[in-house]
Order: sequence, then C-alpha cells, then structure tokens
Amino acid sequence: GDDPTVRRLEAYVARLLCMDDAVFMPTGSMTNQVAIRCHTEPGDRVLMDGASHVVRSEGGAPAALSGVTSHPIEGDRGVFTSHQLLEAMGTLHRFNPATLQPPATLVCVENTHNAGGGRIWPLERLREVVNLADSHGLAIHMDGARIWNAEAATGVSVAEYAEGVDSISVCFSKGLGAPVGSALAGTSRFTARARRFKQLFGGGFRQAGILAAGALHALEHHRHDLARDHDHARAFAEVVSRAPGVTLDPETVETNIVRFGVAVGSGVVADGCYARGVHMLPSGSRALRAVFHRDISAEDTGVAAQIVSEVLQHAMEGEPT
Repeated sequence: GDDPTVRRLEAYVARLLCMDDAVFMPTGSMTNQVAIRCHTEPGDRVLMDGASHVVRSEGGAPAALSGVTSHPIEGDRGVFTSHQLLEAMGTLHRFNPATLQPPATLVCVENTHNAGGGRIWPLERLREVVNLADSHGLAIHMDGARIWNAEAATGVSVAEYAEGVDSISVCFSKGLGAPVGSALAGTSRFTARARRFKQLFGGGFRQAGILAAGALHALEHHRHDLARDHDHARAFAEVVSRAPGVTLDPETVETNIVRFGVAVGSGVVADGCYARGVHMLPSGSRALRAVFHRDISAEDTGVAAQIVSEVLQHAMEGEPT
C-alpha cells in the first residue's frame, strides 16, 4: 500500500469510473474472481451469460475458489435481457422449500463481450438488467476488461457504463497495450474486502510500481487510439467475409474483435496462417478469433486479410496451406 505509482493508478481508475476506490491486480481473471468471492458465499448462484469469460476462460475458478454455482443465461452474443435474468432468478411456489435452490446473489455482465465478438452492451439494456438485479437484492459485477473499447466505439463514458454496478474490473494489457495488469473498482468497503482476497489468491506484489507505471501510461495516453483498432477490425472483416467457406457479417464487428466461422477445420486454418505470420486463435472446430491491437497497422491489416483469404482458399481446395 506504499507504492506511490500504484496508489496514483488506483486513484485515477476510481475517478474515471466514479467509484470510491480501485485495487491493482496482475490479471483480469484475478479481478473477476476476487469480485465473485467478495460478493458471494459458498453455495450461492451466480447468473451470467453462458459464453462469458468467467465461464469459458478462467479455469473453473468460480467453483474452485468461491464454491459457487455458475448459472448460464443464453444471451445474444453475450447480451441478455432483464426478462431472461428474471427467468434465471426463478420464482419458487410456496409449496417448494426455499432452501432447495441455491440462492442467486450475483449477476455478472461482460462489456465488451469477448465471445460475442467484442459486442457492446446497449446502455438501455444494461440499465434494465442492473435495475432488476438491484430491485431483487442481487449484486452486479461488470467484467469491463474491454470497457475502454466500448467507450471509444460509442462515446458513452466508462463511468456511465459503470453506473449502478457494485463492482467493475478493467484491463490495461489488452487494447491499451500495457505489459501487465487489471484493476477492480467499487465502494471503499468492497475494495477493502477485495484487498483481503487479492492477497489470499496470491496477488499481493510489493514490486508493483514499475507495472503500475506501464498501466498508468497506457491509460493516460492510449485510450484515444482504440478507434483505430476498430477500423482495422472492420476492414479485415470486409475482406475475409468474401473468402470461400467463411461465415461472417461485417456489420456485427463493433470493436476490435472479429469472430468468423469456417467450413474447414479451424486448426488447419490457424496453423496455415501462423506459418505465414498471422496469429489467430481457433474458437471451436469451425471458428476463429482475430483481435486487433495498437501494434497492428492498416498495412498489416490488409496483408493479414489477404493471407487469411489465401489460406482459406487452399484449405477449401484441399491443397497445403
């Protein structure tokens, strides 16, 4: 708690989000998992989109670290409605013992949504979900790892997106380009509890000033560049959508993530592109994910789109990629 750069970063994040305080941590998975542990008790039920990062990409941590049940909601590319949330909460008839169902205590939303192709939560839809959760006494946590991209794409401030939520995590090492780090923000009481679980989960690091400096620089100087990544993603999508065997609507590309289906094995395509210098992740057996960041230029984007198209052409024709 003594490092001046860490303290400056935490105070700056809290001001941007209009929260009391923020806690600097090594990773976004840790900020999400600390938030879940802070808001719940073992046996509780956490409601979230079934394809959320917390469910798909954090190693089963909600069950292992907090002992909670993840209750998936089938959102539209990661965005669900207040009606769906109400259905997921469940209303017990008076004949059913209330102790049988694990109590729903927390709702998680992800903005932008990774598996949804960088989809942004519409502000009105988000407010409806937040208000419903609040009216039923449920806490709400926002995985805002890419909230800076939502702000850049819409002009809606990060503070507006965070309004009404009980906690929000943000990341500095994705589009902003810092080497390491995320932060978890909320009330002073919440962040005091979060610092306890940060330490318990192994996230206490004394030598954090140099890492916080990178995060602070990225936050202060790189936010205005994010729209360029969005432009590159859309340009890439326009070209790749015309490649053989691709399922991709460029209109769905809202920020810096492009997810597209392929008619051949995604591993074959990923390997072929990798061999030619284009690095993407397979996402299931018939889909891939391309993410754009500040180190990728417009020229790089055009070259990458051409390589992906050529690899797909060869794969569809059964030729070596």
